[in-house]
Amino acid sequence: MYHFSRAIYREISPHISSCQAVDGLSSHARVLQACEQAIERLATDRHYFARPARTLFNDVRIFFPVAAQERVYRTIDGYLTFATECLDRLPKQGFDINGKPLQCRATTRKGTPCQRVPLARNGYCPSHQHLAETENVTTLAA
Repeated sequence: MYHFSRAIYREISPHISSCQAVDGLSSHARVLQACEQAIERLATDRHYFARPARTLFNDVRIFFPVAAQERVYRTIDGYLTFATECLDRLPKQGFDINGKPLQCRATTRKGTPCQRVPLARNGYCPSHQHLAETENVTTLAA
C-alpha cells in the first residue's frame, strides 16, 4: 500500500504552496503523512471509512492554492478508487493486509469484540449476519 500513498504525493506535491513549517513539519511532510495515514486506514478499516477521497482532500486542501484544488481532488479520488479496487481483488484468507487475523465487526453481549473469523462479503461472522442485514436496511432508509 506504500506505493499508493507515494504516488498520490508525487502527483500533487508540485502544487503545494510554499508555506512556513508548522509544528516542526514542512507542508510537504504533512501532506505525505496525511496520504500515508489515509491509505493505512483504507487498508485496515474500510468498513468505517466511507469517503476516503473526501477525508484525505479535507486534510490536505489547506496546503494548496485554490486554483489547484480541483486537480488535487481528482488525483486523490482516482488513486484511492484504484487502491480500493486493488484491495477488493485481494484474496480473503483470514488475515488483513498487515498479517493480523481478521475479526468479526460485532461485539458480544459482554461488550468484548467477537473473535470469530468474518465472512468476506460483509465483515461479520455467521453468528452476526443479522447485523449486516439490519445495516443494509438502515442505509436504504436513509
